[in-house]
Formats: sequence, C-alpha cells, structure tokens
Amino acid sequence: MRKPFRFKQFEIYHDQCAMKVGTDGVLLGAWANHNEANKILDIGTGTGLIAIMLGQRCKTAQLIEGVEIDSDAYHQALENVENSPWKEKIKIHHSKIQEFAPNHKYDLIVSNPPFFLAGTQAKTQQRHQARHTQTLSFDDLLKSVKKLLAEEGKFSVVLPYQEGLSFIEKAKTHQLFCTRKTAVRSKHDKPLERLLLQFENKFINLEENELVIQYEQRNDYTEDYIALTQDFYIIM
Repeated sequence: MRKPFRFKQFEIYHDQCAMKVGTDGVLLGAWANHNEANKILDIGTGTGLIAIMLGQRCKTAQLIEGVEIDSDAYHQALENVENSPWKEKIKIHHSKIQEFAPNHKYDLIVSNPPFFLAGTQAKTQQRHQARHTQTLSFDDLLKSVKKLLAEEGKFSVVLPYQEGLSFIEKAKTHQLFCTRKTAVRSKHDKPLERLLLQFENKFINLEENELVIQYEQRNDYTEDYIALTQDFYIIM
C-alpha cells in the first residue's frame, strides 16, 4: 500500500522517485527567501515538494513552475501538485533545464541539484541521474539560472558543505554572487554538513549564520529548526 509523507497542509507521494522526501528539500523549501515573488522556478523538482512548499509560503506568487528530467518523477510531481491546495498556480514541465525556454524570467529560482562529481554508481540509473552531475553539471545549472533569473531575482540552492563552497566560487564566474549563507549541522558536536545558499546578480553584502537541527543529549529538534520548519512538519 502506498504511503505518502504527510505535512500539515499537503501530502507527498515519493514511491516513484529516486530521491525521496528528505531534510535537504524541506530545509530549502522553508529557507528560500520568496520576497513576495511573482514567478518561481524549481529546477529538478523531483516529487514537487519544494514547489508545493513555496505554494504554501508565497501568497503573492501567481506562477510556480517545476522542471524535471526523469519521467517517473515528473508524473509523481504532477500527482502531488494535483492533490495539493495550490494546484492552480503550480505547473510541472518534463524537460531538461538546458532546453527549457519560457517567455518570462523568475523572481526566485530554487534547486536541490545533483552533486556527486564521480564515485560509486548508484543502485539504479534513475537514482544515479538524480544524484550525479553528469545530467546537470554545476556550470549548466548556473548558466540556466543566469539566463532565467530576473535582474532583481534570487537563486537558492542546498548542497553538501564542500560542494557548496566550490559552488560559491564557480557562481562568481557566471556573475552570480552569494548574498546569504546558512551552514547546517545535525548536532552541535557534528561537522558542518550542508550549505543553504542564496545568489543574486550583484553583490551587496553577505548574511551568514548557522543552523543546528538537533540537541546533542537528546533527539529533540532545536528551537531554530522548529521555527524554520514548524509550518510544515506535523510533529512540531
């Protein structure tokens, strides 16, 4: 029997997707600064989770679009969007982002992209495609963002810590500059594991902070993590 991942205002089925609902996607969907965005794009939307989260968060958005290369994930995203309260303003496209050519630009672009440059092959081709950069290199992602981002728009991404540091430097070569950075660790005594990054077309200043998900001595979530995600998780 299929079981969805249940959030407070919607459900996400992920049985047909290589990448299941996870902390990275929830973090990005809750953290991205929508700033009263009108048009939003989710690159590599997968289950549609982040697009749907932004549908809940961004009341001003008239259009939220997701682009997904994998056929099974695309159809699952369609299902999840159709079952969500915000289906009227969310549209999913089955396409490579490199070939995606809308007639407008976006106030906010988000992505939870593949990040493995090399190494052990994933168990399935679908999972390998979702996790490795052969189908979407950092350069291709940044080229697409630069082309599709409005002049005053923002681009937000979640990456493993070291890959995120490299991504910041690579983004500069595409004239995209990091203006907000949140370093994430699972507990205070654990190493930094993830970076939530925001980029803009011009550099003004860099806002930096750190987010710890759980306390060391118990599995309770920290106040900061609860404050960020409480509108979505049922347990909070």
